[in-house]
Amino acid sequence: MESLQLQAALLKAVREMGFDKPTDIQTLCIPEIRKGHDIVGQSSTGSGKTAAFGLPLLEKIQPRQGIQALILTPTRELCVQNNEALNKFAKYAQLHSTAIYGGVGIQPQIDALQRVEIVVGTPGRILDHLERGTLRLDRVNYLVLDEADKMLEMGFIEDVERIISAVPQHRQTLLFSATMPSEIKRLVKRYLRDPKTITSEIYVDNSLLNQVYYVIPMREKFSLLVHLVQSYPNGISLVFCATRSEVDVVTRNLKLHGVRAMAIHGGLTQNKRSIAVDSLRKEHINVLVATDVAARGLDIRNISHVYNYDVPKTSDEYVHRIGRTARAGQEGDAITLLSERDYENFNRVLQDRSLTIKRAQLPQFQIARFQRFSRPQGGRFPERPQGRFQSRGRSQGRFSRGHRR
Repeated sequence: MESLQLQAALLKAVREMGFDKPTDIQTLCIPEIRKGHDIVGQSSTGSGKTAAFGLPLLEKIQPRQGIQALILTPTRELCVQNNEALNKFAKYAQLHSTAIYGGVGIQPQIDALQRVEIVVGTPGRILDHLERGTLRLDRVNYLVLDEADKMLEMGFIEDVERIISAVPQHRQTLLFSATMPSEIKRLVKRYLRDPKTITSEIYVDNSLLNQVYYVIPMREKFSLLVHLVQSYPNGISLVFCATRSEVDVVTRNLKLHGVRAMAIHGGLTQNKRSIAVDSLRKEHINVLVATDVAARGLDIRNISHVYNYDVPKTSDEYVHRIGRTARAGQEGDAITLLSERDYENFNRVLQDRSLTIKRAQLPQFQIARFQRFSRPQGGRFPERPQGRFQSRGRSQGRFSRGHRR
């Protein structure tokens, strides 16, 4: 990390954290942020983005001079993760950050806001504090919008714009987004001043990552998942589902079959979500079942398998999902379970010609019991809406690039 020419206090902390070489996004971003430029950055999960914006901001912020930086994140997990990283970077710099998010008591946050220079928060709870008068942003010189496309997808953009209006216009603004939909481009044009655009190459290393898909009737999809997960008991797996209810139901059924699994999605309390992530990192469980939103930004190492129980809607989302495995020179597997209702989404994924996804022959597996659960204390887990898919049989899906064997 010496090549970044960090301040001595930051360099000492970074070395203690085991970082020895900057990532591409860090090498590209840090010099431009130091110069005071607004930044539009695109990079994949796990690329070191927090250090890319956090380290140069920590060099600029002054101790005990009030809140000088605000970092907005779409999810509680990313909020907590960014806050923890910033406090570790600032260990010897006499600077402090706090995490502000919903689902927990507000008074400890009010107390913490009196003692920090950096606030990392989710839009809803930040607005709550602004409306209460417990958060002042008049000294903020640095605004970071992290995972802006996810904030758009989750419906937070109006909240984000209200928060931006409360920040002084004379500021440095850094926006990071995995994708750049038109609404995010509008934000960039409206709120950033002559920004530098920095893209850290997002790609899949086909030499390390084995990508396959299975064509499977919907009624047998869960049985195949159980078979595959149990075939690799020593691996750490991340299973993606499209909805919260599907995450809950798949997780409960996996547990019935002896799989050490936990769920993570936006409907769970922060405590339960933190326990799930911590359990996976400590390998107390070996399967985490998640929605895209909940998993975005999570930095979980040593994932050996990524399962698309439901197919993502775009190739960008597919790449960001599977990019959580095959890291740091390790091999990994990305496995898509393809049923009739997934064909339309899978066609869109296949439009990315850089992806090499091979069709795999179905293994022999036993049919596993799968049941919908009644929600305790009244109500039921909602059934997944049934799309109007034409059944094409066990192996006759019509994909735009054909079956690849």
